[in-house]
Amino acid sequence: MLKVNPFGPSLSMFNKIPFSLLYRRGFRRAFRIFQAGHCNSFAKPVSIANVNVNFFAVDKTRNLSAVATAKKSGLNASSSSSRTNEMTNKAKKKARMESPEFLLKIKLDMCSKHGKLEEALRLYDESISNGVSLNLHHYNMLLYLCAREASGDGSQLNELKELGLKRGFEIFQKMVGDEVSPNETTFTSMARLAVAREDPDMAFELVKQMKSLGIPPRLRSYGPALLGFCEKGNAEKAYEVDAHMFESGVTPEEPELSALLKVSINTKKADKVYEMLQRLRASVRQVSESTLQVVEDWFKSKDAASVGAEKWDVKQIKEAVIGGGGGWHGLGWLGSGRWRVVRTEMTENGVCRSCGEKLVCIDIDPKETENFAAKLTELACSKEVRADFVQFQEWLQQHGPFDAVVDGANVALINSEAFNLNQLKNVVNKLQQMSPTKRSPLIILHRSRIARDPDNRKWLERWQRAGVLYATPYGSNDDCTN
Repeated sequence: MLKVNPFGPSLSMFNKIPFSLLYRRGFRRAFRIFQAGHCNSFAKPVSIANVNVNFFAVDKTRNLSAVATAKKSGLNASSSSSRTNEMTNKAKKKARMESPEFLLKIKLDMCSKHGKLEEALRLYDESISNGVSLNLHHYNMLLYLCAREASGDGSQLNELKELGLKRGFEIFQKMVGDEVSPNETTFTSMARLAVAREDPDMAFELVKQMKSLGIPPRLRSYGPALLGFCEKGNAEKAYEVDAHMFESGVTPEEPELSALLKVSINTKKADKVYEMLQRLRASVRQVSESTLQVVEDWFKSKDAASVGAEKWDVKQIKEAVIGGGGGWHGLGWLGSGRWRVVRTEMTENGVCRSCGEKLVCIDIDPKETENFAAKLTELACSKEVRADFVQFQEWLQQHGPFDAVVDGANVALINSEAFNLNQLKNVVNKLQQMSPTKRSPLIILHRSRIARDPDNRKWLERWQRAGVLYATPYGSNDDCTN
C-alpha cells in the first residue's frame, strides 16, 4: 500500500521585514554607519516597497539575501519533494507493470482474445512453478478458456475438449486452495464445465450457491443448467431451473424458451407447450429459423391434433380475449384435429395471403397495463410534487374513465402562434364522435391557460364544470398528467 506523508514541506511566509532607511543624501555615510551596525542612527523604518531599488547597490545583497534564500530554500524543498513523489509513483507504476503478475495478466488476456488454451495453460504452469501469486482475474481467464473448449465453443478437436475439462476442474481446486473468492464469472465458467461433463445438476447447484453467497445470478449463469436438463430430456428439472430464474428476477430469452418448448413437446406435456408458446409470443417479436422449426414440428405432430377441449364456454372465451388485450384467450387448447401448417406472408394491411384473415390488433394484457401504470406513477411522482399528482389521481377516480386524452396546449398551438380554441374544440368533438361511449376525451390544460385567455375562459370553465377538463396547478408540469 502506498503511504503518503500528509505533512508536506512548509514555506515560510515573510509578510514584512524591517529595513533601515537609507537617506537619499549622504548615501556613503549612511552605508558606512549601516556597516558599522549603528542601525539606530536612522530616522525611521519603511517597508521595502518604499525604497528605490537603485540605492541597494551593495547592501541589498547582504540584507535581502536572507529573504531570498529562505524563499528559495522552501520552494526548492517543495519542488524536490514533488519530484521525489513523482519519481516514486513512476517507479512504483513501472515496477507494477513489470511484475510477474501484471505480465501474466496481459498474456492471459491475449490468450483469451485469440482462444489459445494450450498457451494459457503453459503460462499457468510456468507461473505456479515460479511462485507467482494468481488473483481472481487470472483464474477467471483460465476457467473461461477451459470452459470454452470443453463446451465445444472453441476448437472441434476432442483433445482440446478433454484438456479443457480436465484442467478446468484442477485450476478451480487450486483457486479454492488459494482462498481466492469467486464471482459470477467464476461460477458461470464452472457451470459450463459441469454441463460439459454432462452434470447439469452440478451446474444448478453452483447457481444456488451463488445466490446463497449474495452473488446475483445472471441469465448466462442459468443457461448451462437449463439447456443441460433440456438436452437430457429432463423436463421437470428444466422447469425447476425456470422457476428459480423467475424467483431471481431473471427473464429467459428465445434460446431458453425454445429449449423449454422442445423438451415439453418431446415429453408430451401439452399444457407446458401452450405455456411456452404464449411466453414466446409475449417476449420474442420475431423467432429464429430454429425456433420456428420447433413450433412447426409441434403443430404437425399427432399430439397437437389430439389435445384440446371438445366443449367450452363461449362467453368465458370472449371475456378472456378482451381481458387479454384481444387476439388470444390464454385458456389452453380448444378443439381437436389436425392443424394446417403453411408458411405465408402478410399484406401491408395485415391480411394473411394464405387464409385471407386479417391480423387482430393485440393490446397489452391487464398485468402489463397495471405494471405500466405503476411505472408511470413512479416517474410522475419523481418529477412532480407528489401531492399534486395524487390530487390528479383522485380527480380521475371521480370523473373517469376516459377513452382518450388530449394535451390541450399542444393541440391549440399547432400551426398557430396564439392559443387557438376552435382548433382544440374541433379535435375534442371529433374524438367524442369516434368514442364507443360517445364520451368527451379528457382535456389536460395548465391552470395559467385558463386565467390567461379571458375570451376563452367561459368555454374552458364549461368543460371544467362538466368534469372533462383538468387544470394542472401552478408549478406543475402538465405533461406528467397526460
